Amino acid sequence: MGKNGEGCAIGIDLGTTYSCVAVWKEQQGRVEIIQNEQGNKITPSFVAFTDDQRLIGHDAKNQAATNPENTVFDAKRLIGRKHSDSIIKNDMMLWPFKVIAGVDDKPMIVVKYHGKEKHLFAEEISSMVLTKMRQIAEAYLESPVKNAVITVPAYFNDSQRKATIDAGTIAGLNVKRIINEPTAAAIAYGLDKRTNCEEERSIFIFDLGGGTFDVSLLKIKGKDFKVQATAGNTHLGGEDFDNRMVEYFVEEFKRKNKLDMTGNSKALRRLRSACERAKRTLSCTTCTTVEVDSLFQGIDFCSLITRARFEELNMVMFRECIATVDKCLNDAKIDKSSVHDVVLVGGSSRIPKVQELLQEFFNGKDLCKSINPDEAVAYGAAVQAALLSGGIKDVPNLVLLDVTPLSLGIFTVGDIMSVLIPRNTTIPVKKTKSFHTKLDNQTRGKIVVYEGERAKASDNNLLGSFILYGFPPAPRGHPFDVCFSIDENGILTVSAEIKSTGSKNEITITNDKGRLSTQEIKRLIQEAERFQAEDKKFLRKANAMNSLDEYIYKMRKALKNDYINAKLSSEEKEKISSAITKVTNLLDGGNSQKDEIEVLEDYVKKLQHMFKCIIGKIDLFFSFY
Repeated sequence: MGKNGEGCAIGIDLGTTYSCVAVWKEQQGRVEIIQNEQGNKITPSFVAFTDDQRLIGHDAKNQAATNPENTVFDAKRLIGRKHSDSIIKNDMMLWPFKVIAGVDDKPMIVVKYHGKEKHLFAEEISSMVLTKMRQIAEAYLESPVKNAVITVPAYFNDSQRKATIDAGTIAGLNVKRIINEPTAAAIAYGLDKRTNCEEERSIFIFDLGGGTFDVSLLKIKGKDFKVQATAGNTHLGGEDFDNRMVEYFVEEFKRKNKLDMTGNSKALRRLRSACERAKRTLSCTTCTTVEVDSLFQGIDFCSLITRARFEELNMVMFRECIATVDKCLNDAKIDKSSVHDVVLVGGSSRIPKVQELLQEFFNGKDLCKSINPDEAVAYGAAVQAALLSGGIKDVPNLVLLDVTPLSLGIFTVGDIMSVLIPRNTTIPVKKTKSFHTKLDNQTRGKIVVYEGERAKASDNNLLGSFILYGFPPAPRGHPFDVCFSIDENGILTVSAEIKSTGSKNEITITNDKGRLSTQEIKRLIQEAERFQAEDKKFLRKANAMNSLDEYIYKMRKALKNDYINAKLSSEEKEKISSAITKVTNLLDGGNSQKDEIEVLEDYVKKLQHMFKCIIGKIDLFFSFY
């Protein structure tokens, strides 16, 4: 693994609502899902800002109800998208934090930090979550971590994948590979169930998480893991089920009390938290109560919700999940009766109705629940990370072949989408297609690249464009080749060549529609370093103040001990009392030096020495001042 940790690569499941990190333990020959400081294996993908500090994970989520405008979540739903996207517009109506349009229509999250307004890219928020996951891994491994494999939804497009790599770079990580979440889960399941037999098995991965939904069909034979087809929705998951409950209860509160709370972010945040708890409870029981004290304008709210009502509220989305399953199987040209195992992944796959509909679709087939749905994706990513690191013993020698989720092509005359790489093509892949000029004596041609399944090019997602120069004067119909290449991360490079002249013009789509520039990434890396420095400074100050508070408590308690008190002279007691008073005033804010960390730490040393003298019952002839 490498003593300095440089050779150790971790696997990170960067989730919409929760994230998870894992590592291959060479000594044990297995994957270890790493616990955070709270002892939990999953960490909320929340980042919060206050006048004093930045919080990430559980600490951020725990204060969300009191600081909703500055607590950011769902960054994964913003990453690689445009502010003008209709999906983002709908989400903004439910988020308590503010999102505005930045340069090139990139969404910018607005928060207040240290009393000042700050604008953040979604990549920055994701990088903070990734930094937290890296720190969790470093604390466990007791060594620095630089390399990582990060998972993304299978249906993430080119822009979203590149944005995720940018987030990893800002977090100080070398992203060795981006892999699809259901593929990572299949690795976890395949390793768990794989035997020595070489029988080919068709595995269907149903991955319903907090914010995204993916399905993939894989064929596993021995060490070969080959994705046959994938489908999904990058904007469907547990958070959407929560949103339907929130809307339902907002209307109920309005009906009962003639009050509309939709503009109150704190009330909505508290109601959302109660709905999330209720959703989890309804996976185990048939009814539960959503109860929030003083929800809005001092009015308590309490309402019963049954599992049947929850299912009714979300049935359209549940059925959409099953339609996506059917689409994936059709793309793979396989009958559902030929699927050997249906594997559940993602926290929302625990919902009973979802499981019921899925089981019905597969004609009553038992669903595989043997792997932990919250940990499977990080598990598979850790295996892939170990494979890419090389030189690690006992790592399963897997051959992993994934697919591209969307068709890729260029605009041709008549606004026709000319596809070079169809969806569900195994990657990495490189394909070339010949095209011809449309005008006499044409000297240049514009190549516009799209991804999507619509016949009309402009109905698809525009990835970018470039101009190809250097055509010789000639009648229309002069040939040129366009080459599409997709790497292991599912990221596209486009090049073009004019055969007749022998000149080759290689151009990479940089996706200037949405990707951060090199300069912006450098700036954000520096910003991330400043954030970490401020976090360390705050922690150092908080630890000093906590130590002072602890020593004052201990010294007061010691002075009440008759035996110790008898050993102290009046002068010594006076010195101790004076020190206690001085430090108490300091902690209460009565001293302008409160913000000086060095001053606080100096007092800690003096109180520490004083307390040792008291306990040791030795002479206290020293000056506190």
